[in-house]
Amino acid sequence: MRTRETKALNFDIHGRLTIRVDAQAPAAHQLRTMLACFATDTERPADIVVDDRPEPMPDAGLLEHELAYTDTTVRFNADRVQVVRDADQWRVHGSGELLTSVVPVLDAAMIARGAAMIHAATMAYRGHAIALPAAGGTGKTSTAAKLMRREGWSFMGDDWAFLAEDATLLGYAKPMFIKPHHRNIYPHLFEGVRKPLVPPRFSQSVGRLTTVVHPYVIRYPRLADFSRRWSPEHRMVDAATAFPGREVTTTAPLAAAIYVERFEGTKTRILERSTDWMVDRMIGNFHIEMAGFSQQVVTGLAATSVVPWREHFAAKGLVLNKALDGRPCHLLQVPASYSADEASDDIVRHLEELLPSVLDDQA
Repeated sequence: MRTRETKALNFDIHGRLTIRVDAQAPAAHQLRTMLACFATDTERPADIVVDDRPEPMPDAGLLEHELAYTDTTVRFNADRVQVVRDADQWRVHGSGELLTSVVPVLDAAMIARGAAMIHAATMAYRGHAIALPAAGGTGKTSTAAKLMRREGWSFMGDDWAFLAEDATLLGYAKPMFIKPHHRNIYPHLFEGVRKPLVPPRFSQSVGRLTTVVHPYVIRYPRLADFSRRWSPEHRMVDAATAFPGREVTTTAPLAAAIYVERFEGTKTRILERSTDWMVDRMIGNFHIEMAGFSQQVVTGLAATSVVPWREHFAAKGLVLNKALDGRPCHLLQVPASYSADEASDDIVRHLEELLPSVLDDQA
């Protein structure tokens, strides 16, 4: 690997792996923000290196015009991103924003260290972690706000987390995306002079447009940063701003996993599910909720055998199966017709009914 003397941003992911980002790289600003809760001044050998200096690929194979690849490296030509798997180290090179490239690499690297990334709201209740995996728009962010108003609860994250095979939930308190429909739930975030947001009735349309243009915008970091700052779709706030004066919990033993989904019924219901069912849902939900280019990275690594499908998903399933073994798993279905406010009220009510018996069983 070619090296040069450069300032670096260092991140420690729960003591399991380290990420080093070239502070001069175009990706640095975005990753500084999105990995801020893991920032450290301690320099250690990096498990994931991020910069804008691609490596030579002599005699690379080609998959039409989309990919170039070797036994250890994949280059995504249109997106100008290169991912290298070199023994225990990963390297991600690119001239644009690279969060969507880093997320699937971070998941794969953490799996090798006994923890898997999940897409879930995560809260701690009286010292125990509760995982609420769910699709976007289900009501995770609204539910977190209402739980934080109750005694005994603390915040771990509203989008991503890591679940270790010893049943420890490792939080990820990245910035939260507050949307127009959150106004009544997070009123203090809408006080004073703020960036204007679209009316709630237009949120879905703007969101679909953002999804379409996102793969192109992130190739140009300055444009992407401007778009993120001034997008009328949402505001980005950190946990301390969203929950002033409240605790953020970084790790806690998992007490229960409750998968939350919207459905076409008329009344909220909660159903018991098996460990295997929850593992499958967690894996599928994380994959489908990743950004489109993150999915392409997983597919490209698999198609070129740098990280074969069988290896990746089998290893992730094993980690999650160990983590969930003996922990209660439930499916909580909330009517699709409910607003975020109504849905989160029902989610909170069912959690308050379920958790006392769960914690008594584990005492």
